[in-house]
Amino acid sequence: MSEEVDRTEFQHDPIDHARVTGEMSVGALLEQFGKAGIGAADLHEATDVAASMFEEDTTVFFGLAGAMVPTGMRQIVADLICDGYIDVLVTTGANLTHDAIEAIGGKHHHGRVHGEGTEREHDETLRDEGVDRIYNVYLPQEHFALFETHLREEVFPAFDEPVSIRAFTRKLGKANATVNERENIEEAPGIAAVAAEHDVPIYVPAIQDSVLGLQAWLRSQVDPFSLDALSDMSELNDIAYEADSTGAFVVGGGVPKNYVLQTMLVTPGAYDYGVQLTMDPPQTGGLSGATLDEARSWGKLKKDARNVSVYADATITLPLVIAGARERIE
Repeated sequence: MSEEVDRTEFQHDPIDHARVTGEMSVGALLEQFGKAGIGAADLHEATDVAASMFEEDTTVFFGLAGAMVPTGMRQIVADLICDGYIDVLVTTGANLTHDAIEAIGGKHHHGRVHGEGTEREHDETLRDEGVDRIYNVYLPQEHFALFETHLREEVFPAFDEPVSIRAFTRKLGKANATVNERENIEEAPGIAAVAAEHDVPIYVPAIQDSVLGLQAWLRSQVDPFSLDALSDMSELNDIAYEADSTGAFVVGGGVPKNYVLQTMLVTPGAYDYGVQLTMDPPQTGGLSGATLDEARSWGKLKKDARNVSVYADATITLPLVIAGARERIE
């Protein structure tokens, strides 16, 4: 440049070129991502923030939305709970439904989006064959029947009055573990079972939006049983209020994300760390794609909080971020 410019925003930090080799670890690969730009740089930063969140004496609130269990992310979350990296789990009734199905002997299967004809014709064939599709994942409908029997025989009899959703999910987890061991199921007992074992609370604020919720409603029509969603908020807010340091790790958006973030609206503090993995863009104004920086304007994150949003498929980013973070701190 012919004239010297006073640059306050620009910092001399040139983009380097990522190098990959066949023997490098996930952590080493993510370090190379840090030399690059765009999504690679965001993924590197997310790993760094997650590692700090997990390593510090931080209470971690983990939001899990989307089809994470049926698409194979179940054990990653269960291991995080088992190893003490998640203190509070907020998820969907759907994820707990699929978690229980795996615990008691059902399996999800590799499928395809469509076959020889159109996608509609493919789904009509699946309907005739009694198979449900989640993009390229198949689930035979008889597994839902098995799940409904599991609830009727192993879970609902424990309650004869209204209970909190947290108490209900705890019982579900214990029942999953019991049946898993009794029937010698090859698959691990899963998220709810591990959470119950390690006394990690699971909150499901929109539980009625799932097969689990539908079955709970059906039970309430013939029995005094019902679910009290508001009672969960007292315990959840107490956890947030008493925590010295807090971190929000949200996978996907929707109700779990908002439930995790809004907890800080009734406490004197705010989140110290935040990681978001989502596919939804922020330009629509919807919560699922909203940046964590936007959450700072609401007082949900501290002004100096470390946070990052990664816009990519969570079935790709979640394993990478968790593997990189755990490699660094373990």
